Amino acid sequence: MALIRWDPFREMSSLQERMNRLMSDFRTRTPWTEEELAQGAWVPAVDIYETKDSIVLNVELPGVTKEEISLEVKDNTLTLKGEKKMEKDVKEESYHRMERTYGSFMRAFTLPNTVQQEKVKARFFKDGILEVMIPKAEEAKPKQIKVDVG
Repeated sequence: MALIRWDPFREMSSLQERMNRLMSDFRTRTPWTEEELAQGAWVPAVDIYETKDSIVLNVELPGVTKEEISLEVKDNTLTLKGEKKMEKDVKEESYHRMERTYGSFMRAFTLPNTVQQEKVKARFFKDGILEVMIPKAEEAKPKQIKVDVG
């Protein structure tokens, strides 16, 4: 029986190859079934950030008009509903490939108690971005304290 010297770098290389293969498989598979794609299951991407005065949501809604969107605040929950409709200029049987998704969507976000729910504002931004501004309550805003020199 021959002895084989153990090489930890060979083991790491093998592990890395397996992980790369796993991630490659994961990226190439669609998370939706064919039926869901046909029905238009999609969820718009959202960025959420905070400023000194408010919490801001930027929602990607390309191809969606303001008439196709519903925004509601109730019980510390912000609910965004809408529908992205398929363009009727091209007949469905004329497509060679269809990767964009269409259909109804709904996103719900729990709001902290430190916001003014009745003053939420939304506006369409450039390139189909919906900006939702949720003002903070006065007591939640940071306060500047002046330090006196004695």
